[in-house]
Amino acid sequence: MVIIVISTIVTCITTLSMSAMSTNGEMKGGGLYYMISRSLGPEFGGAIGIVFSFANSGMAALNIVGFSESLLSLLKSEGLQIIDGGKNDNRIISVIALLLLQSIIVIGMEWEAKAQVGLLVILLVAMTDFVVGAIMGPQNIEAKAKGWEGLSTKVFVENLTPGYKFSEGMDQDFFTIFSVFFPSVAGIQAGASISGDLKDPAMAIPTGTLLAIFITSGSYALFALLAGAGELREASGNVTEYESGTFTNCSGRNCPWGLYNDYQVMQLMSAFGPIIYAGCFAATLSSALSCLVSGPKTFEALCKDEVYPYLTRFGIGYGKAEDPYWSYGLGFIIALIFILIADLNAIAVLISCMFMAAYALLNYCTFHASLVKPIGWRPTFKYYNTWVSLAGAIFCIIVMFLMSWICALVALFCVFICYSIVVYRKPDLNWGTSTQAQTYQDALTALQRLAVQNEHVKNYRPQILCLSGFPSSRPALIDLAYLITKKNSLLICGNIQEDRVRSRVRKVVVQNGYDWLHVRKVKAFYVMVDGCKFDEGCQALIQSAGIGKLAPNILLLGYKTNWEVCEREEVKEYFNCLHQALDNYLAIVILRTKDPLDCSYILGGLEENICTSPRDIPNFPKGSSSDGFENILEVEPTDPEVSSARHSNPEEIIVTATKKGNKIVFGGKGSVTKENHEDVHGVYRGPDGSEKPRDIVLSPFQTKKETGVIDVWWLYDDGGLTLLLPYIIQTRKNWSQCRLRVFVLGNKKTEIEMEHRGMASLLSKFRIDYSDLTVIPDIRRKAEESTMSLFETLIKDFRGDPDKCDDPETMITDSELMCLKEKTNRHLRIRELLLENSRKSNLIAMTLPIPRKGQVSTPLYMAWLEILTRDMPPFLLIRGNQTSVLTFYS
Repeated sequence: MVIIVISTIVTCITTLSMSAMSTNGEMKGGGLYYMISRSLGPEFGGAIGIVFSFANSGMAALNIVGFSESLLSLLKSEGLQIIDGGKNDNRIISVIALLLLQSIIVIGMEWEAKAQVGLLVILLVAMTDFVVGAIMGPQNIEAKAKGWEGLSTKVFVENLTPGYKFSEGMDQDFFTIFSVFFPSVAGIQAGASISGDLKDPAMAIPTGTLLAIFITSGSYALFALLAGAGELREASGNVTEYESGTFTNCSGRNCPWGLYNDYQVMQLMSAFGPIIYAGCFAATLSSALSCLVSGPKTFEALCKDEVYPYLTRFGIGYGKAEDPYWSYGLGFIIALIFILIADLNAIAVLISCMFMAAYALLNYCTFHASLVKPIGWRPTFKYYNTWVSLAGAIFCIIVMFLMSWICALVALFCVFICYSIVVYRKPDLNWGTSTQAQTYQDALTALQRLAVQNEHVKNYRPQILCLSGFPSSRPALIDLAYLITKKNSLLICGNIQEDRVRSRVRKVVVQNGYDWLHVRKVKAFYVMVDGCKFDEGCQALIQSAGIGKLAPNILLLGYKTNWEVCEREEVKEYFNCLHQALDNYLAIVILRTKDPLDCSYILGGLEENICTSPRDIPNFPKGSSSDGFENILEVEPTDPEVSSARHSNPEEIIVTATKKGNKIVFGGKGSVTKENHEDVHGVYRGPDGSEKPRDIVLSPFQTKKETGVIDVWWLYDDGGLTLLLPYIIQTRKNWSQCRLRVFVLGNKKTEIEMEHRGMASLLSKFRIDYSDLTVIPDIRRKAEESTMSLFETLIKDFRGDPDKCDDPETMITDSELMCLKEKTNRHLRIRELLLENSRKSNLIAMTLPIPRKGQVSTPLYMAWLEILTRDMPPFLLIRGNQTSVLTFYS
């Protein structure tokens, strides 16, 4: 009775959870798989779908083996056998029964339903026969000698306490008996497994399943009480011994009758024995038939979702009823393998553990959804409880290990393997799961907690706002930013569009930006502002990007290489961006490389293809109307770039537009064939599908440096950012073999040695590992004529009288040059020192001169930056916001 009560508790709690899940929206085919996958995601859903389908096939085999054992018992009573009367006969009968049942299912579900009704009638007659026989009592002395005493309080009391003995080759205990019994109540998912065939699953599943539990549990309890009140535990079956009163003395011998030894005790107690056999046949065959349907149906739903590779064939339905014949075939093979084992007890424990694992996860789904309480969680079934569902999940896991810790580990290992495969594949499935809601809630809670925490220098993180435009336009800039922020901090890629962009197009541009970042494996956010000038857009991003403490503290932008020839208004806007960053207490990082950062002139921009009417998009489906597609745009990755020449199975993605059903899809994946696989990594496709050279794809910050040098020119105290960022870059895998050299300016020629020791001590306290430290003593020496001549060439077109110019801020006056003569010479001397010391370095990081408002004009400042960075290796100009980012203390 305790076993029946525990089993009923487990199934009742699980059914309440299942009822809540099944009434939270429209229920489609797939049963437990559908519920779990739509709640916890494809990872857990796929794992349980595989295990549950396997367990159902095993359960079918278990019931068929039970049927065979009952039939063999009947044949033995008549002295009949096929081969040996044992396992081989069991196998033959089970295989024949499996073939017959599978044939009924293949013919059609309506035949399966008719067979179930017929079997139910037989089962009800058999149950009635047993109850009537138990009330009637024994009809002859032979029955009494076999232990059938009739309903008696004395017998009931004797059988009330537990009693376990050695049987089936092992010492039996509570949990071995429980593991054999539990599969008989594990069919609660049968209705859910055929949810796709039900007219109203939300109503039918809770009502039908709960009613089935109460009827079956009540029947099991009644039969156990009747058997325990009327049948002795052991009896010899000898009439003479019965008359002498020694028929229950089984010490030293094996008594074939009684509750311990006679598995057909119900037949002995019934009014008409053969009907009990028919009832056993009906019960086992009915359960087997149900499992042979529910397992493949679950597997079909899983394969239709393409959760696992190479299994889509098993999700194909045939005929009007969409019967999954491939899944039926696989379930048949699995059941056949279990049948050939022909050992009911060996099968039962593993199957029970698999069902327990599925039920535990189903209970957890309900607990998780009701705990997180996403707005979409509105089940119409109200008779569930968050903590009862959690208790049910924990209880299922505990019982698993108590039944058999080995089988429990095997079941959980199978779940883990299936889960890991889905996690590794990352299928593109979005079902609005409760785990997504949990992610949002956790992020929101963490942000709110972070907002009230005081900042500390030890927890400083470089959070970057990268003015990249569309990400594929400046891959080197994004690679540098991610090199700094990877696994450390925040990266936001900003795109500023001067023209107004419609909301529909904005969604496509932003989604394509995220897809490009995903393909390149860059973890970043992408934002876009439009309808404003460059400096206005920059100000908008600086002031609005991020939230709370999770906001940028560094502005990263590329160097404006065309400042000499572009519209002067553009140079002013660029210069204003630097001022806005400093005014908002953001640090500044400017990157210059030998090749232009902006690749859009080579690749073409995505915006060029979609910022007009959809009709102008390459390969836009003819005859398609753009009306009605405002909120159903679907975007596939565009502008992918190969991150490594060793990448396997690459895909080239071409920006096109196609139509899928009622959706317009931008982008499309073209598989790599044998013909184009050769040197595929050296090819990049632009939005028009044309091939582009590889050097666009691989920026200087992606390639691995076997040896190299990073030079840090720490000219001014900016809080330590000029030193910190190169150090972070050096810690990355591709740059870990590079040496870090530090250059600082000396104040007095006579104290160079002292300054060297002081700076070395400072770097040691900062725990910065460097290879060389150089103090520059003669920074104020006059620059050479060639350097001065180059500078004069740079500013020649910007010299003049500001009063005669429409935009005085873009002119360099003689008075300005005179006032800033010393600073100009300083920058010219630094260029000479750079050429002398760092021309062959892999990366140079230098403190950025401050663009002081009202003191230096735009062209003069840009000339300073040009003289410092022209014809140099990749160059970083860094200026901190005077906030300390390095500390001595632990």
